[in-house]
Formats: sequence, structure tokens, C-alpha cells
Amino acid sequence: MERMKINILRLAEVRWTGAGSIILGSKTLIFSGEHTHERGIGILFDVAAAKSLGSSCPISDRAVVAKLVAKPLNLGIIQVHAPTSDSEDVEVEKFYEEIEKAKGYVKSQDIMGLMGDFNAKVGMKE
Repeated sequence: MERMKINILRLAEVRWTGAGSIILGSKTLIFSGEHTHERGIGILFDVAAAKSLGSSCPISDRAVVAKLVAKPLNLGIIQVHAPTSDSEDVEVEKFYEEIEKAKGYVKSQDIMGLMGDFNAKVGMKE
């Protein structure tokens, strides 16, 4: 059986506190969480992708930015984990503000990738 090759993997519900980066075997994980072991977000890089990692910026337990040095353009990856559609409006608005803040860390001449779990709900409304 052939193994799947993954260079960059987005993670939601990491549930780690604080923010930072850590080397896990041959992988590098950048993560961002709060004070409790709830939610949390991360991006996992293989060795090749981690060599291109220029910087990262934790925004919140729902958003993190990684900047990769590349040619001809650098790449900004924004990983998010949205609140569910039944969340309070204040929490949803805060999430969209965090996306805007994250976008501010990516230069206009860089390629920006936005990925994540946008928590859509399906089914009949009761």
C-alpha cells in the first residue's frame, strides 16, 4: 500500500494551551490556544515545508498565520476554526475580526491561502 505524502496539514481542536511551535519527530507544529484545553488550532509541516517556514503568528484559539518563504512569491497560510452557526453573534463577529487581523500579517504581494473548519450545519431547522 502506498503512503500518502502530506507536506502541510491543518489541525482544528488541538486543545493545547498557549501558543508556539514544537518539533514532533520529523514534523513541525505551530499552534495557538487559550488558557483551557478547549478548541485550539495548528498547522503541521513536514521537513521540506518547515525549511520554508519564515515566521508564524498566533491570533487566537481560532486563527493562526504561517508565512513561508518561496519563489517567485512568498506564501501566507491562515488556518481558522469557525464557531458554529448557532453561536452567539458576538463570538461570530469576533471570529471575522480575527480573520481580518490574520490577513493583515500577509503582505499584499504574497500569495494568501485561507483554510480551515468553517463549521457549517446541515439539516432541518427546528
